[in-house]
Amino acid sequence: MIKDTSLNFDNIPIELKTLLEMIEVDTDAGSLGFSPDFNWEQFMELAKHHRLYPQLFSKIKELNSLIPPDVYKSLQRLYQRNTLHMLHLTGEMNRVSQLFHHHQVKTIFLKGPILGKELYGDISMRTSGDLDVLVPLQSIETVDGLLSKEGYVKDDYFSTVLNDWKWRHHHVTYFHPQRQIKLEIHWRLSPGPGREPSFTDLWNRKRQSSISTVPINMLGKEDLFMFLISHGARHGWSRLRWLADIHRLVLQGQDWGNLYSVLRKYEMLHLTGQALLLSSNLFHTPLNQEMKDCAGKQEAVRLANKTIFYFERLVNLHTEPLSSEVSTYHQSYLYSMKSRKQRVIFILSFLHPYPEDAETLPLPKSLHYLYFPLRPALWFWRKAKKQAVL
Repeated sequence: MIKDTSLNFDNIPIELKTLLEMIEVDTDAGSLGFSPDFNWEQFMELAKHHRLYPQLFSKIKELNSLIPPDVYKSLQRLYQRNTLHMLHLTGEMNRVSQLFHHHQVKTIFLKGPILGKELYGDISMRTSGDLDVLVPLQSIETVDGLLSKEGYVKDDYFSTVLNDWKWRHHHVTYFHPQRQIKLEIHWRLSPGPGREPSFTDLWNRKRQSSISTVPINMLGKEDLFMFLISHGARHGWSRLRWLADIHRLVLQGQDWGNLYSVLRKYEMLHLTGQALLLSSNLFHTPLNQEMKDCAGKQEAVRLANKTIFYFERLVNLHTEPLSSEVSTYHQSYLYSMKSRKQRVIFILSFLHPYPEDAETLPLPKSLHYLYFPLRPALWFWRKAKKQAVL
């Protein structure tokens, strides 16, 4: 545990605290006790929500005598179902990799089964709902054609004006009705605006996963750490699986010198400190002195405390509509996690036209540049119209 930091976990459900104790590598089964009012139904709900049931089931055999039979069987079914799903995803990952390679599309797999293999040594030890693939921006049109021929249907459509999709968004989703596979094609690691490594830099630092005999490219070690930090932080670490990934990465050992330079370049040190502090407190992750210093920064402590809101609730940010409480809090949190420079860029991005401007005042494409000077007036018009309705 890190000293001189204040994280208030008093309102986190006892069932979640117990779950985390159970999946610790050195947990002594005899040290665990369950009170008569322990809520096993909530325990299972938390295990499913945080996607920790594969790791939980791998530890559950030695705790079998302490757990109700129906809970054990439920965990076993979830584990077996996840194993089959991960095998299914692995097969599709191989197919997609070969397809793109054959058509000379450079491909880097971001998550999915490769993380189970890379971080836990077994694809069945981590859940994944879909496959995330990073390709160069200039290959998006080619990829769309290839996936359409394969039977994939684009499941994500968004309005755009003056090509703002290239930096405001970062992926598009496809779904294969027969194979029941969801595939996210990324051209950025994270939504913009914001600075991040170019695809060329990521490609030059890529590694090959040992998951298959088919060449499967994955992010380099420092890039993977940065990507997982960014992804988890953006979601408020609302699923503890993402924090468990950071725990495993730290256990594998990191070259802090190389990692620090990458994190500093892309203004990620405060988010890294947040993740390390949370991981140390919740998973008892052992940190070296440099990591402790990073986690002990005031900004890291402030951001870590902000995530406790998500741990106290079952917050699923992917299920809309969100409650007004969660939506308001999360919008505030997203702004608070930005560095000063990132906040300036974010605010300036509002000056760039939005698709809503084109909907408010349709203009020929050749005149879309006029949305820049017209944007303030169009924004005030929409605001006034909305207030009039209310």
